[in-house]
Formats: sequence, structure tokens, C-alpha cells
Amino acid sequence: MMARAEERSTASSLNSVAKVLLGQLGSSVVLALLLWGYGGRIYGYSALLGGLTCVIPNAFLALRLIVPRRNAGASGLVRAAYIGELGKLALTVLMFSLVFTLVRPLAAGPLFAGFIAAQLVTFSGFLMRDREETGDKRTTNGG
Repeated sequence: MMARAEERSTASSLNSVAKVLLGQLGSSVVLALLLWGYGGRIYGYSALLGGLTCVIPNAFLALRLIVPRRNAGASGLVRAAYIGELGKLALTVLMFSLVFTLVRPLAAGPLFAGFIAAQLVTFSGFLMRDREETGDKRTTNGG
């Protein structure tokens, strides 16, 4: 019985993470298309690169947290979170460095707009998780 609840919790977490990452990617593409129509090709690919600069490091962190570890306890999870967060930060710095040095011409405003828009989608994950927990309480309480 306990194993089933744990499997359901893991599947729910994986599902939420996938939704957030896909939401970040989708919002990046939509914003890139809107800015492409508004300001042209440079605005479009700048916004897309900004979104990808957020999504790729977040995917790295998500994989670090979801992939099974040798130490399945709390200390293993904390270690994975620290390494994942450091890796995410390093990847973000690396990607911004690569974009600013290799991509010419580049529109900085749309680049940062894409990054911020994708980052804001993360908050929807908190709302989804809160809604799922509230829904779980209603079903277990019979309400």
C-alpha cells in the first residue's frame, strides 16, 4: 500500500516537472513567434535563445532530482539538489556567455524577455502542485 502511494507521488512529480518544462518551452516558442512578427527575425531568435537559456538548465536540475540515486534518503536528495542547482547556475552562465559571444546580431531586450517569461512559468508549477495537493485532500476526506 505504501509503495503504491510512493509510486503515485513519484509519477505525479514527474508529470508536474514535465508540464512545467513543456510550458517553459511552449511559452518561449510563442513569445519568439510574437516577437518575430513584431520586430523581425532577430527579435524572434533572440527571444527563443533566452527561453532556451532558461529551459535547458532547468531540465538539468529536474533530471538531477528525479533520476534515482544510490542514496535514496534525504541526504542523497539534498546532495542531488545542491549539485543540480550548481549545475543549473553553471549552465545558465555558460549559455548566456555562448549566446553573447557567438550570436550576432542579437537583441538583448527580447533575449532577457524570453528568459524571464520562461522563468515565470516555473511559478505555474507551484500552483499546479498546490492544486493537486488540495484535490488529493478532498478525495481522501470524501469532499
